[in-house]
Amino acid sequence: MKTRTLKWMMCVLAFVCAVPAFGSSCDSLSKLTLKDTAITSAQLVPAGQFSPPGQRQNTATAANPYKSLPEFCRVAVTIKPTADSDIKVEVWLPSSGWNSKFQAVGNGGWAGVISYSALADAVRAGYAGASTDTGHVGGRGTFALDHPEKLIDFSWRSEHEMTVKAKAVIEAFYGAGPRLSYWNGCSTGGRQGLKEAQMFPNDYDGIIAGAPANRTAISLWIAHAVLKDPAS
Repeated sequence: MKTRTLKWMMCVLAFVCAVPAFGSSCDSLSKLTLKDTAITSAQLVPAGQFSPPGQRQNTATAANPYKSLPEFCRVAVTIKPTADSDIKVEVWLPSSGWNSKFQAVGNGGWAGVISYSALADAVRAGYAGASTDTGHVGGRGTFALDHPEKLIDFSWRSEHEMTVKAKAVIEAFYGAGPRLSYWNGCSTGGRQGLKEAQMFPNDYDGIIAGAPANRTAISLWIAHAVLKDPAS
């Protein structure tokens, strides 16, 4: 009798351990309180049903690049660390198959948008992901004129704020923070990764900084070599 009872208890324990433990439901994340932050929406997106805001997928003429996305919890956040800040962030959380890791994705050019395609790649690979518009809308630098705080947001503050808030959202949803965190970006995203490493080395365990738009010594040397002779 004792043996059968022990076997039954072990089976129940195995079943409980096999069920993923979530800290909270997706929609309840809208009530999460974070410093200088408003969570504007938290909703479950069914598998293959995501479409970027303002875009309509014409299935007759083009393939849907988001069709293979699994179900995920999409959290939209606005962060205002200063009176002139308006940093938009999205955090995507796979409903199942989370690999216990976090991958933040960078921007290109002057940013001004959420990097949806890179976010989708992260979620497909099992990561919880995050992206920011860096505090402005549109791919031009005119936002910085007479707005020094917005320039700081673009330069480094939005990335760090996104990282801190995304990790808090991840912990609230899954009941545990990420085991490992990575930055993945190219061009401006590469520069963002280098700035994270310089200013906030504890934000990430690993950084992919592809083709960073950064004034490195080699860039200055190339410019000098090319421009020192007007005839060149």
